[in-house]
Amino acid sequence: MKIVDLGASSSVINCFMAQLRDVNTQTNRTLFRGNLRRIAHAMAYEVSRTLDYSVKNIQTPLAVKEVPTYDDRIVVGTVLRAGLAFHEGFLDVFDGADAAFLSAYREEGKADDIKIHIEYIAAPHLDGSTFLLVDPMLATGGSLELAYQAFLSKGKPAKLHICCVIASRQGIERLQNAFPGDDVTLWVAAIDPQLNDRAYIVPGLGDAGDLSFGEKQ
Repeated sequence: MKIVDLGASSSVINCFMAQLRDVNTQTNRTLFRGNLRRIAHAMAYEVSRTLDYSVKNIQTPLAVKEVPTYDDRIVVGTVLRAGLAFHEGFLDVFDGADAAFLSAYREEGKADDIKIHIEYIAAPHLDGSTFLLVDPMLATGGSLELAYQAFLSKGKPAKLHICCVIASRQGIERLQNAFPGDDVTLWVAAIDPQLNDRAYIVPGLGDAGDLSFGEKQ
């Protein structure tokens, strides 16, 4: 698995990340969701540079112009609900993409005893697609790995891009074991060193779903 850490170099992504993490600004839900979308826009641009392109003839009001555009059939998938704002940012950029959704929840517990339950999946056929599996937080990596296995019931993508805002080193190691080849790319905006005993990323930013949409009961 290839790993691209967009936060390793200085860019505006780090400014968006600062607002997501900062306890003084992250309580503004509109701003929080907006920063997830802005990071998605930047990440989608970087992903777009890896796609397959061919030249098309585009008719302008005055003449025909040759323009290289991508040929990949893109599907953007996410896990509800935390991934919604991040997901929308990718759809803003890949405006012809199909969308895929999976509903899952985890039983709270110790980091080494987290149980993930898959409830619902809605997705187009994925055979031959370029599949972007987007989720703001890559903690243990367990839910994301299970989500991908569930999405495989809809077919096998030709390319897989895993896109996250923050990833833990433990989660990255798990995905490296799950995806040992070079046909999978992990894109992250930040890598954090550890998980706490409840499997939350530290320093992280808290619960992305709650910060986006309010606390759940």
